[in-house]
Amino acid sequence: MSHAYPPVRLYFRLTLLLLVGAAACSPKKNPEEKPRRPSPPATVTATTGNATFVISYSRPSAKERKVFGGLVPYGQVWRTGANEATTFSVNQPVLVQGQPLPAGKYALFTIPGEKEWTVIFNQNATQWGAYEYDAAQDVLRVKARPEPAARSVEQFLITANQAGQVTLAWEDTQVRFAVRGASQ
Repeated sequence: MSHAYPPVRLYFRLTLLLLVGAAACSPKKNPEEKPRRPSPPATVTATTGNATFVISYSRPSAKERKVFGGLVPYGQVWRTGANEATTFSVNQPVLVQGQPLPAGKYALFTIPGEKEWTVIFNQNATQWGAYEYDAAQDVLRVKARPEPAARSVEQFLITANQAGQVTLAWEDTQVRFAVRGASQ
């Protein structure tokens, strides 16, 4: 009788081996693989005076949606991109819209408005989106004015030139603010 069961055990072992092998060979999906996200990551680097700043963010698409005043409501804190909070890192103190910002790494938030935006530099640079946003952690808030974009921008875009002008552009709106080395 003991000889009647070995083929079943062998079949079971072979099936188990095949399943384990298939699982090991199948591609793994890692949600943290940023390049495969619908809103891909981007980085902007600029130098102004002796200071270098880096902005890291994710680029959502408009997809024929009304962005500002719709998808991104007016008067509410926005992560200024998608996924993790956008970060602004600077190696030396700078002036943003003429106001001092110490060297460091910050979450870069905005509060969009029809006629004025608030640009926020917050100490908690490791948060996801703006869900844990705490105004008590703000290091600096400055104002900027929105204006019509020169062309429609499908995918959110941040640019910076060597004069330290940062431009946030999406859909039909752009907002600019100035970053200057404190020694300039």
